[in-house]
Amino acid sequence: MRVAVVGATGFQGGAIARLLAERHHRVRTLSRKPEADRPELPGVCVTGGDLGRYEDARRLFAGATHAAVVMPLVYQAEKVMRYAQHIAKAAREAGLGRLVYNSNTRIPDRTTNVAAFETRRLAETVFRESLAHSGVEVVAVRPPVYLDNLFSPWNGPALVNEGVLAYPLPADAPTAWISHRDMAEAVCAALTMEGVAGRTFDIGGARTLTGDELAVAFGRGLGREIRYVHLEPRVFEQGLAQTLGAESAAGIAGIYHYMANGLEPDLLAGDEGATAAVLSVKPAPVDEWVTRQPWQMWSGEQS
Repeated sequence: MRVAVVGATGFQGGAIARLLAERHHRVRTLSRKPEADRPELPGVCVTGGDLGRYEDARRLFAGATHAAVVMPLVYQAEKVMRYAQHIAKAAREAGLGRLVYNSNTRIPDRTTNVAAFETRRLAETVFRESLAHSGVEVVAVRPPVYLDNLFSPWNGPALVNEGVLAYPLPADAPTAWISHRDMAEAVCAALTMEGVAGRTFDIGGARTLTGDELAVAFGRGLGREIRYVHLEPRVFEQGLAQTLGAESAAGIAGIYHYMANGLEPDLLAGDEGATAAVLSVKPAPVDEWVTRQPWQMWSGEQS
């Protein structure tokens, strides 16, 4: 395949681009970042550009046979609409066979006032409506929450040194945690698998876990007792803002504010891997994923 990957310089898109390159597909992406600030993407062609300019999107998609799309951490409806329209137009003109959209989150059935949900719903709607009669197939994959969020400077030191797993989900919220790698496997499968065109997959990990159950799984993987602590979404947002800026932090944190309200407690739950199995993906159990991470890098650091 010749795959245009939107978002490959981010964590999720990067996992998809690396997996495709490992499997010897030709992969191309677009980045606004200077070359020195881009992550390493072996085997991936990175060109400068901005989704806000149609000519840049057209250049990314020219010659591509498939596309994998993760929208950037932008939560302004007008900007997301413009990005999605440019992607759809470029995909149509390139004559893609299929576009797989990773929404980066589950999306409630009913509309909400949460930008993280509604802008991703908006992008999916643009793709489906704009490409409906173009010959470009659309598949949507909606993950719950990523395990990789916990292997970070915010969580790693506290987990390793204090046995504390703090996250802004209520302790009783059933969540089907999944890794970036397993999600990338699902997206890659959705790019080529027959019989999935037009479908939406609410994918999840191997098991649905509460906060305390997640802590037990982490404890098995780390070989020590772990305690789950519900981090207030407001505190989470404040910390995230220091790295991503207030606007992106507010967009991401909106998911956790919504979950804290208890309006849809099962939004992030899974089906014990059944949906993943449709895409021939067998997500790793949490404790196995934990065991594979180099947690020693956080040892002795301050949380």
